[in-house]
Amino acid sequence: MHVCVLGAGIVGLATAYVLRQQGLEVTVVDRATPGAGASGGNGAQLSYSYVQPLADPGIWRQLPKLLLSADSPLKLQPQWDVQQWRWGLAFLRACNARTSARSTAQLLQLAARSRVGFEAMLQDLALDCDFSRTGKLVVYRSAAALAAAGQQVALQQGLGSVQEVVSPQRCVELEPALQHDQARMVGAVYTPDECATDCLKVCVGLHAALQQRGVKFVLGAEVQGVVRQGARIRSVQTTAGTVQADQFVLALGSASPVLARQVGLQVPVYPLKGYSITLDIGDAPHSAPRVSVTDAARKVVFARIGHRLRVAGMAELVGQDGRIPPERIRSLLDSTRALFPHCVAGADVQPWTGMRPATPTGLPLVGWQARGPENLLLNTGHGALGLTLAFGTAQVLAEELLGQDAVSARPFRPPSAHTASSRWPAASLGGSPRARP
Repeated sequence: MHVCVLGAGIVGLATAYVLRQQGLEVTVVDRATPGAGASGGNGAQLSYSYVQPLADPGIWRQLPKLLLSADSPLKLQPQWDVQQWRWGLAFLRACNARTSARSTAQLLQLAARSRVGFEAMLQDLALDCDFSRTGKLVVYRSAAALAAAGQQVALQQGLGSVQEVVSPQRCVELEPALQHDQARMVGAVYTPDECATDCLKVCVGLHAALQQRGVKFVLGAEVQGVVRQGARIRSVQTTAGTVQADQFVLALGSASPVLARQVGLQVPVYPLKGYSITLDIGDAPHSAPRVSVTDAARKVVFARIGHRLRVAGMAELVGQDGRIPPERIRSLLDSTRALFPHCVAGADVQPWTGMRPATPTGLPLVGWQARGPENLLLNTGHGALGLTLAFGTAQVLAEELLGQDAVSARPFRPPSAHTASSRWPAASLGGSPRARP
């Protein structure tokens, strides 16, 4: 069986790796180089135990401040875009306790699988990707926010996560670089086994290893159209020529809806624009954290990757806008100075922006879709958890493709209540039940 994977970000590459491990012939198509999109400068955290979806009931209380404050980490720029409005309304409908709890449970199951798959891949390929397992602290600055976090911890502990709420003093014991901020925090959630890695290095390493194992790459090739034959896709037309295959996997991140519409699918994926900077901490290694840190109030994450500190955050619903406003980079620098004042940035902070492909519920779309071609599978909509979930969704997709659905894909299939809208397919894992073509 020949599978064409559309997309060479971390999700597409993980899919290609798992499928090649199963002995399938694989071709990967992308308009850019591996990891050049949302994977390239992401937050670098592997958040296996901290997966609470953005669609949370607390959003309603925070909404006025998040949308109206000039320095808000969440920004909405209304556009004449039906997809933006439909996504936004579906997102607000998902902001309830029941949906959030169900999504959390499914994401935790998937993340646990993904951890096993990712670490098996690291052992297999011995990638140089600045991988570390130093834990994670999510810092809170108000008693109300910490109490709400404690409720989420209780939910996740019941689902198998190892987490605890800790005092400001304990925070500093775990991460001395936070000492300067101790007086402003009320506590934190500590997850001891969380990890970090440089996603771009993972993508580059996977690309090289997959080439050696016989995977074909068609890079710098824009997908221009799809050739259908009845209920199946026969080939995709690219600027580098035609690619034929038996099965196709749509893993184009936030660009997935464009190609999906060409085959009659309305995919509930919209870009959440994020930003990052990367600081060289060479001569002052003790001024930057070793434990991954998330500032819950600022919605900014900090992750050590080798001799660099990745600082990332914000979520903007502004469409496919690739500009990097200077004030957003200043905000990330201000957040860094507030928490880690001795981590001085040099002249080059490597500003970056990327489009996280998000579904309203936070659950990725994986597998065949009822209204789509019978040989097209989706693997998209991972939001800010692409690096965390990539190897889990790759396994689910491979099992569905190879007829092993009963083994482990079914537990991730949510009920119909998670359907994002009356016209959109369910934002879910496992796609729609269908016999193997």
